[in-house]
Amino acid sequence: MSNSLIVAKFGGTSVADFPAMSRCADIVLANPAIRLVVVSASSGVTNLLVDITRQTEVVARFDAYAGIEKITLAVLEKLQQPHAVAAEIETLLADLRNLIETGGAVYSGAHKDLIQSFGERLSSVLFAQVLRERGTKASAFDVRRVLRTDSRFGKGEPQIKEIAALAEVHLKPLLADQLIVTQGFIGADVTGQTTTLGRGGSDYSAALLGEALQADIVQIWTDVVGIFTTDPRLTSEARCIPEISFDEAAEMATFGAKVLHPATLIPAMRRNIRVFVGSSREPEAGGTWIARQVEHKPAYRAIALRKSQTLITVKSPEMLHAAGFLARVFDILSRHQISVDLVTTSEISVALTLDETPGSAFNQNMEPALTELRSFCEVTVEQGLSLVAVIGNQLHSSKGVTGDLFSALEKINMRLICHGASRHNLCFLVQEEQAAKVVKDLHQRLFN
Repeated sequence: MSNSLIVAKFGGTSVADFPAMSRCADIVLANPAIRLVVVSASSGVTNLLVDITRQTEVVARFDAYAGIEKITLAVLEKLQQPHAVAAEIETLLADLRNLIETGGAVYSGAHKDLIQSFGERLSSVLFAQVLRERGTKASAFDVRRVLRTDSRFGKGEPQIKEIAALAEVHLKPLLADQLIVTQGFIGADVTGQTTTLGRGGSDYSAALLGEALQADIVQIWTDVVGIFTTDPRLTSEARCIPEISFDEAAEMATFGAKVLHPATLIPAMRRNIRVFVGSSREPEAGGTWIARQVEHKPAYRAIALRKSQTLITVKSPEMLHAAGFLARVFDILSRHQISVDLVTTSEISVALTLDETPGSAFNQNMEPALTELRSFCEVTVEQGLSLVAVIGNQLHSSKGVTGDLFSALEKINMRLICHGASRHNLCFLVQEEQAAKVVKDLHQRLFN
């Protein structure tokens, strides 16, 4: 066994079916340092599980279940020795059917997380068998034994010290003589109830396990060849970035780049673990390395776009020379679990950008928060906006940087600009319908 340890995570499209899993097995077996594999649910399965939790009628729930069963059995049937895991797969499917049959009209948060855990639990059993059939010793491991979270269902908060302690006892000894396949996205609270880390949480799971096991590298295998200078769907001139710093990558993930879950880099940064992002379809095509120190630090690294932004402007004469006004505003937003991205202030007003994408707290909690804010100030709400973030290095102090940017944007109506708070980004809001063209034009100006 190699002295180094690599944690390899494969996303939903990478384990979508048997041929995809076979490609992932090639990647794993080509590198003896890969000892822990973290898998997502097969592509489409999580959406179907979420659909089950949202349906109130048993018939509709079983319609979604049928899709899950079809995807799962299609992989099972392609195995050389399907009987080796058939009983385990059937037990999992039977448990899921039982939750559908016995669930009431509305599932609790705990039941939703339990139901949504089945995708990863099924794919990990199947992928471990794919590896065994390639002649290697491999086992599926229930990550809920080590990935401890709090009891906030739907978005469990990892308990870092407990994860490290449990991994040392239950997981690390297994890595000495076999490959371990485990699940992303899910964990358990102190009572053993299943929790989830939120959509996209499999990347985060891999990084948390890498941190707990003091891994050298965390690999994120997905359906794109690394991190690009911008979304390739917006311009054909987007290109893969060979290396990027933790700080730059964190800004990209925060401001809309879909390749990485925003929280993924936090454990890697704490432990200084290098992260690699590549395509499981084209592993030979290279990818992007993310590290604390990188050789090249260009002024402009990438452009990120985040749609569905809302601008809230809070105005009150009481703000003039008054202490505590901003604290009051942010306390209200915090209590309603509404995350603020950008902030600009004037003498009597403050402008805030909020994310209204599906799944964010905005959709459930915004109206109560606005009601509280309106009790002591004037509030204006503007929707239909997009946030564009230019990511790079020393953007707050490099000569000529802002001149280049603003000359490129001279014909664009920018609703808000945020610059100076970070040396790694310059952000602005534009109308949603202009956003794609803005990114394309800006990319042409800055990168060609």
